Amino acid sequence: MTIDQLNRLSEDDATTAFEQCCGAAQWVERMVYARPFETLAEVLETSDTIWEECDVDDYEEAFTHHPKIGDVESLSKKYENTKTWAVGEQKGVENADRAVIEKLAEGNKTYEEKFGHIFIVCATGKSAAEMLSMLEGRMKNDPKDEILIAAGEQNKITRLRLKKLLA
Repeated sequence: MTIDQLNRLSEDDATTAFEQCCGAAQWVERMVYARPFETLAEVLETSDTIWEECDVDDYEEAFTHHPKIGDVESLSKKYENTKTWAVGEQKGVENADRAVIEKLAEGNKTYEEKFGHIFIVCATGKSAAEMLSMLEGRMKNDPKDEILIAAGEQNKITRLRLKKLLA
């Protein structure tokens, strides 16, 4: 889709397009109403500004729109509208050793119990072992710090998906 096409979408269609990039309703609504955009740089800058103005509830809402790292089954069922992008983003898990995938699944469960939301990482270009190492390292964080780290990772994912949307 081009920026011009994005600008001409109806509110409903623009909402659907932006929901593929970030699941926080507040962010989506504000992006829809921020149109028209002139350039990709303006789209990304606006997205960053809106995300910075979001709060913990918005972050947690966005997180619910992601499958757990390595959870192929939930990718195909629950996340149909972003499945293609999410699979590509999690490509590093595809050929991972079974033991690493099992540790990721176990780590995801422990992380969610500790922090109250799934482990969010911008997985693009990372191997399963790298993501596991990041998950284990972030388990040491204070929940107040971790939510901000996860929100930063969400923003990276959103930016990548905006670029894909406008490719």
